Amino acid sequence: MNFQKSALAFAITLSLGALSGCSDDDDKSSLASSVAASSDAQNSSAASSSAAALAMTFNRLSTFAVCEQLDATCNVDDETVAEIVTASNDGNTLIYTDGVQNSLGFIDITDAAMPKKMGTVVLAGEPTSVAVVGNYVVAGVNTSADYVNTSGELAIIDLATQMIVRTLDLGGQPDSVAVSPDGKYIAVAIENERDEDLGDGMPPQLPAGFLMVVDVADTVDAWAARKVELVNLDDMLFPADPEPEFVSINSDNIAVVTLQENNHIAMVDLASGAVTASFSAGTVDLVNIDATEEGELHFTESLDGVVREPDGVTWMGTEYFATANEGDMDGGSRGFSIFDKNGNVIWDAGNMLEHLAARFGHYPDERAGNKGNEPENVAYGMYGDTGYLFVNAERAGLVFVFDVNDPTAPLFKQALPAGVGPEGALAIPSRNLVIVANEKDARADKLRSSVMVYQLGDGTAQYPTIESVNRDNDTPIGWGAMSGLAAGTDNTLYAIEDSFYNSNRIFTLDVSAQPAKLTAETTLMDSNDVLASMPAADLAEDDIARAGVFDKHDLMAMINSDKSVNLDPEGIAVASDGGFWLASEGAGTVGDDTRPIESLNLLLKVATTGVIEKAITLPEAVNAMQVRFGFEGVTEADGKVYVAFQRAWGDETEVRIGIYDIAMESWEFVFYPLDAKESQAGGWVGLSDITAIGSGKFLVLERDNQNGFDAAIKRIYEIDLMSVAAGSTVTKTLVRDLMADLRQTKGMVPEKIEGLAVTSEGDVYIVNDNDGVDDNSGETQLMNLGKLLD
Repeated sequence: MNFQKSALAFAITLSLGALSGCSDDDDKSSLASSVAASSDAQNSSAASSSAAALAMTFNRLSTFAVCEQLDATCNVDDETVAEIVTASNDGNTLIYTDGVQNSLGFIDITDAAMPKKMGTVVLAGEPTSVAVVGNYVVAGVNTSADYVNTSGELAIIDLATQMIVRTLDLGGQPDSVAVSPDGKYIAVAIENERDEDLGDGMPPQLPAGFLMVVDVADTVDAWAARKVELVNLDDMLFPADPEPEFVSINSDNIAVVTLQENNHIAMVDLASGAVTASFSAGTVDLVNIDATEEGELHFTESLDGVVREPDGVTWMGTEYFATANEGDMDGGSRGFSIFDKNGNVIWDAGNMLEHLAARFGHYPDERAGNKGNEPENVAYGMYGDTGYLFVNAERAGLVFVFDVNDPTAPLFKQALPAGVGPEGALAIPSRNLVIVANEKDARADKLRSSVMVYQLGDGTAQYPTIESVNRDNDTPIGWGAMSGLAAGTDNTLYAIEDSFYNSNRIFTLDVSAQPAKLTAETTLMDSNDVLASMPAADLAEDDIARAGVFDKHDLMAMINSDKSVNLDPEGIAVASDGGFWLASEGAGTVGDDTRPIESLNLLLKVATTGVIEKAITLPEAVNAMQVRFGFEGVTEADGKVYVAFQRAWGDETEVRIGIYDIAMESWEFVFYPLDAKESQAGGWVGLSDITAIGSGKFLVLERDNQNGFDAAIKRIYEIDLMSVAAGSTVTKTLVRDLMADLRQTKGMVPEKIEGLAVTSEGDVYIVNDNDGVDDNSGETQLMNLGKLLD
């Protein structure tokens, strides 16, 4: 089925489900009417207005890593940030805020596929937002000494020379900056944010925030600022402490301002400076969500009366605006809302974004008990005849794209892969572009802040590469942290998730179309007490590996109360007699007190139902050398099971491949010569997967532990084990250097390329592990490399 068509049909179902599953007490009638009207809208005007849009798709065009401003290959450890992004009027120059470096960064995107650094401008403090008016860049700069002695300025920079030509005193700590479409006004939300460590962090905490309006004159010297008070508005939670968060201005020069902690929204006429309306953002009842950080993805919980606490806001014309309901103190409705200018909620996403994130493998379970996917910001643009809304999900690493030609019935179009912490969003319809600034940066943690460029054009969506179906309860199969990969028959692949989740599962993938469909999940079970019956004793942690048995406490901790298991499966293979072979990596290193042995490496035979039938350990002498980089890939051929270790153990210089004779129940080993490290960041090189290709030959997946500019080794090699004696070192032949393939995604090269499979037709697939979206963008690339073998 065509992905765009299926996504449209999918959006219809989700839209109706979300509307019926969430409501404001004050908005039930309007939402109910939206539900009634939605079906007609999907099948008439909204659907027809989107027909042309279905032939057009956004895809990522390029990525600019902010560290490129410091070094062309990002060979620096310095932290950099891209938070809010804007563009010159011609759309050829991007400007972003870097609050860590206290600077603005400039990027040339004249060729949007090849962004180039244009340098930085150092400011007097932390830039919090940026916009362009005419030939000038205006940035809100926080110069506050603390939360009480607040101060800030508006830095005015000549776009051509990148020189600061003037600063305006803002009288407080700025957050959001917006310029009116006609260029007459600049609105700055002066947040004067609260100290979350003061007491219990609750407002009010003075000084109060406000809106600063700058009247733009013909000369910069004549620009003048005036203050608009936002205290004591009706129905505010903390009347003395507004804390304005974000501002957007429409062509009528009406500013909409979110007061996040107050769960409030204010409308300001910029010409007069009058607050013309204000209203509560309301509450949402959420159903079928995951609200507990328990290491499992089950969307069966509910939350009632969740305050929206909107962050980003954008006008969609002059009659409607959208809010990203991130939440802050007590709220966050995990979606976005569309309001009319009178403050009525005409549409709410409900659980839609949560379900979409789960369906695409991007649900951040570590944030389930907080704000879920955490919508951070929204942007809007008219591309031809279609109005698109872009919603940044900060914790899910996604940008959700909606057709909002009918604001009462948005159509989900697609999800775009972002970096870690997508914050700023900018639509540039004149160039068919949308820009997203990704905030998180920590080289040691494999995170690099970036600015990503997407383009609307002909063709199909390149992302997601995997999309799950619904469970029997009509919620999506949540997934992530895919490790090993194996080929079945009839366009079927199998994947295994690693230890990130508490109940390990095997996934069934239908790869007959793009994206692949995750059609089933099979939970690993110790129903027959195979694990529970393994030899176990009360041993000191440094004795476990030498004894070749588990400590009984560690062993029982790996078996859940329902007899599902909490192992670390890294490899999967289809067994010749039915079921699967799984390679579960052990935890801990012998002799390392900081990483005590907690589990052994296990070769598991598992039935198609997921029930463990046999658990096989390594010989005691090998266990005595255990290193935490253990079992990774597994495959079966000619009555033997082959297991790839990730790195060398003990004093050995080469990594082992274990060969288990099924009939004889015995082990032997050969050695594999890893490539030397080539990454500019150092690190290590290891094996990730192995798969048999017949006649005693195998493909192995070799990689370093680096990403982005630091990635160097992601390779597939062929080895022949037909005539290699036990204890010998194999010879390898390069089949494919994967770096060019991985760069084709136009994003950062992922670190953990961990799955490799070859179908009966000869197609070679690889997949990366997204670490369960924990300090990870969540991006999963399942790639068909084609027929690489003769």
